[in-house]
Amino acid sequence: MYASVGQPTGASKLCLSCHDGTIAMGAVLSRPEEIQFLGGIRYLPSQRSSYLGTDLSDDHPVSFQYESSTDQGNTELVNASALPAEIKLDDGGQLQCTACHDPHDDTWGNFLVMSNQFSRLCTGCHIKNGWENNSHATSSARWNNQGIDPWPDTDFSSVAENGCGNCHQPHSAGIHQRLLKREFEEDNCIVCHNGNVATMSIEAELTKPYLHAVHLSSGVHDAAEDYTTGSIENRVECEDCHNPHQVNSSSSTAPLVSGKNSGVSGINSGGQQVEKSENLYEICFKCHADNNVTTNHAIVRQVDQLNTLLEFSLGNPSSHPVMQANSNSYVPSLLPPYNSESIIYCTDCHGSDDPTGPQGPHGSTHEHLLVKRYETNDMTNESADAYALCYKCHDRNIILSNQSGFRPHRFHVVNKNTPCSVCHDPHGISATQGNSINNSNLINFNMTVVFPNRQGQLYYDSSAINIHDACALTCHGHDHPRRKQGP
Repeated sequence: MYASVGQPTGASKLCLSCHDGTIAMGAVLSRPEEIQFLGGIRYLPSQRSSYLGTDLSDDHPVSFQYESSTDQGNTELVNASALPAEIKLDDGGQLQCTACHDPHDDTWGNFLVMSNQFSRLCTGCHIKNGWENNSHATSSARWNNQGIDPWPDTDFSSVAENGCGNCHQPHSAGIHQRLLKREFEEDNCIVCHNGNVATMSIEAELTKPYLHAVHLSSGVHDAAEDYTTGSIENRVECEDCHNPHQVNSSSSTAPLVSGKNSGVSGINSGGQQVEKSENLYEICFKCHADNNVTTNHAIVRQVDQLNTLLEFSLGNPSSHPVMQANSNSYVPSLLPPYNSESIIYCTDCHGSDDPTGPQGPHGSTHEHLLVKRYETNDMTNESADAYALCYKCHDRNIILSNQSGFRPHRFHVVNKNTPCSVCHDPHGISATQGNSINNSNLINFNMTVVFPNRQGQLYYDSSAINIHDACALTCHGHDHPRRKQGP
């Protein structure tokens, strides 16, 4: 909002003479004695929804020059000349209480000037990009009468009918700045996304041990914040990944965002902030790239890196194909529908462990918010379950029959109980730190298991893949000397 809001003026002062609760309602200038009210009520009771009090910061702003906001660049307000006939500014061009309320006509309830079913009154002034196709504007979902009533102050019975009122409250709002109904941001989402309105329960996902913990912070999300400054604190809210005004049911293919994440800001492959992410990884990069909220390495690697933008960057010696198709055209272990040209989402690995529940990285029973089990402890007995995450895309039979391009796979994984993670770094290796010879095929050793050999050497050489000694290292007490052939 660009307009300047000061003290109430004009008609709004008349309204507040009762609704701010400071003046006895029967105290008038036309007679010496107060007008008596039924039940002896002198002031508007504070427990009533019509009681506004003297703090108007939790109410829709009034007494400001409407056109000054549009003139200064607010593109989300209808031009004053195009306002519906029912919505009137005062003679000075100010928006007052009377823009929404007609004290002499209660046809639509709450003395509104027009019905707000399907948010007609709200959208009379407000233009929200993408709102027409937004799920909150089109969904016919209704409350199943279980748990908390998401719409206690309305006669409307579906998500679409309530529209803006699903989340916003024009008076006595829980969060003042954006007039959100409930004090904690996530509660405005969960009251419907708990299985009682929306079919899938996000609330259940947020009870799992590994999650994006939206409940740990409050009042910190700001749509205008700058993620390139490096000053964003370690926190997350639903709105960091979802735009409630643009979310819709459209589908997409990797790496593009789907309707669920439409209209969300992000960090692109060049490290620059974009107002609307085109690719899903750009949303992840807001907190897992240059501005990284992760400070601890899950595994100590030969080449350490926490910045996922660098791990997935174009031109890396190897990485999972999140930003681009894999440069390695020979990946015989891939299961259909994957092939060497495939691109995947971050959420193909990080997300709910329940394939029948709501998808996305809300919560999981697996560490690192993984969709399936992925054991990283040394001396793990190989099984389809222990490395279920890897076997989700890679054919277990091909790998264990040594047909995947590296002949000793079975020997290491089955005979020596060596986890996949001892050799492979699942994100990738930055081109600024690794090279295509030593770090192809996601090779980046776990330094708590793998050590230099007796000659002080520690490397993997992809050019020697068909020679027995492609690695120079010590692992599980076994010394791998320098290979005997080649440079």
